Amino acid sequence: MTCPSLLRRTALGGAREGHAQLTQGFRLLSALRTRLHQDDAGAQFSRYVVVGVVSSALYAVAFIGLAGLGDQPANLVGALASTLLANEMHRRLTFHAGAQVSWFTAQWEGGGLAAVGLVATSLALAGVHTLIGDVGTVAQLGLIAAVTGAIGLVRFVALRSWVFSSATASRE
Repeated sequence: MTCPSLLRRTALGGAREGHAQLTQGFRLLSALRTRLHQDDAGAQFSRYVVVGVVSSALYAVAFIGLAGLGDQPANLVGALASTLLANEMHRRLTFHAGAQVSWFTAQWEGGGLAAVGLVATSLALAGVHTLIGDVGTVAQLGLIAAVTGAIGLVRFVALRSWVFSSATASRE
């Protein structure tokens, strides 16, 4: 015997609601995609953060993988690998400057800015080891993330106004 409540339901009622929610979700994603492809500071900063997360993940993998060699060598290799990736992603994705700024220019100028970050993270690691001693990999990555985040804000302004400024100005 069929339950009386099942007889009162329409066959497509739930499907229509699901389709409407799915359509609304696609509209929101499309609007977000359109917004993030613009070249104003807000959209660029959003893309900058995404690139920072991706390159930081590469840094963390390199740092953890090479931690057996010591903190400073692991920091150096992680910083170099993540900087190369981040500079190229900033050139192509963050600032849409792939045609205006060469790979070498982006690496040279962006890498110079990243060198400040490498010095700061190296000093922070050395300072923690001097003051506290060995704190473990997770704590070191947290320290590096905090220092890198602070320097990242300054780096965004420098990249936007110096390295990729002509590409940005020509597109506006």
